[in-house]
Amino acid sequence: MAGDSPSALPVQLVEQPRLQKLKEMFISKFGSAPRFYARAPGRVNLIGEHIDYCGYAVLPMAIEQDILIAVGPVQSQVVQLANTNSSYLDFSTSVNNIQINKTKPQWHNYFLCGLKGIQEHFGLSNPTGMNCLLDGTIPPSSGLSSSSALVCCAGLVTLRANGKTLSKVELAEICTKSERYIGTEGGGMDQSISFLAEEGTAKLIEFSPLRATDVRLPSGATFVIANSCVEMNKAATSHYNIRVMECRLATKLLSKSKGLEWRKMLRLHDVQTKLGVSLEEMLTIVEEVLHPEPYSAEEICKCLGISPEELRSQILSQNMQDVSTFKLYQRAKHVYSEAARVLEFQKICSEAPANALQLLGELMKQSHISCREMYECSCPELDRLVDICLQFGAIGSRLTGAGWGGCTVSMVPTDKLNTFLKNVKKAYYQTDGQKLAMENNSLFATKPGRGALFFVEA
Repeated sequence: MAGDSPSALPVQLVEQPRLQKLKEMFISKFGSAPRFYARAPGRVNLIGEHIDYCGYAVLPMAIEQDILIAVGPVQSQVVQLANTNSSYLDFSTSVNNIQINKTKPQWHNYFLCGLKGIQEHFGLSNPTGMNCLLDGTIPPSSGLSSSSALVCCAGLVTLRANGKTLSKVELAEICTKSERYIGTEGGGMDQSISFLAEEGTAKLIEFSPLRATDVRLPSGATFVIANSCVEMNKAATSHYNIRVMECRLATKLLSKSKGLEWRKMLRLHDVQTKLGVSLEEMLTIVEEVLHPEPYSAEEICKCLGISPEELRSQILSQNMQDVSTFKLYQRAKHVYSEAARVLEFQKICSEAPANALQLLGELMKQSHISCREMYECSCPELDRLVDICLQFGAIGSRLTGAGWGGCTVSMVPTDKLNTFLKNVKKAYYQTDGQKLAMENNSLFATKPGRGALFFVEA
């Protein structure tokens, strides 16, 4: 059941080499054994990019790669963080004085987001100190949600160390809010799938209220993740937050043109709900109301009948003050068409027609074109990787995650999987000596994995 709290699995550490190794490192680092372990998976979004923060459903699955943290609660009110990867430096801070630095999104700041979110939710005046050792297998800045998995895992750790319980849905909602401490205006997909995922099934995740529905993927195909090896960090780039703002501005202009209370409207989904029309009709409205040429701040003020001061203080966020033009038509068009593709994808999976794989592949291709042309969140390497994957037998392929780097996801006929992997490896990774080093973690087939949970030594 998705509504319950994360489970605690008793395990024999000798049968779990990774946990055993983490325990040994923890003992040598902190001088005592960990009391428990928490795990949160990364995710791959099969379809539905950049629409969660607009209020629309998405279709991700958890992957086997994860964040794992060994934890030992301590008497002092200090959190000590260490990482099995020595390129991530140790960090310690008082649990009563959490400072999150937005300007340099270092790994420990994501941990602090999860910690602070749980502390604030319960109003913990005397939180427990902890020693934590982290081990991650999700490639960083790859669009597979390593940072959100870390926020979720930190939330789990803080919850258990302080003897509290919450449902998976509550945890997902708290971790979504708390990741915003680092400046990312995410919509909640990453945190929701990290907690609500179940082995063997993808999920349709809907928002307000948050709910997850199983989506059985068709047999005969395997999903393959390929890393473009171009790193993208959502918190460190303004691209992402500009898109969030462009969607918000498009919401205001569409609402105003239809006589709605535009000041109260925040997401493109709200416009559709208020008007009570279909996604197809929303696309027609976008064509009628918005023009493809970029909007200046002056033109937006004129359309809304407000002063530049009101635009700056009431609508634009702090880090958007210097942006001079906004592409509203393109962003709205992507969101409404992508939202329709997600529902179509789910429908094909549930009805399972004979040509299901072809239909799903077509939706994935359309999604990538829209991300590339309307949302402009691709990059030359991602486009090249998608082309290579399609050339070597993928039925569908698209960027996944925020974009501007990171990974593609491709749907490949299972009987062609080995040839596909071999050819893509050769065509994308082995043409450039530098990329070869990353190869093991760069191209892999994946199955829907399970959501976040605790391990305790049996």
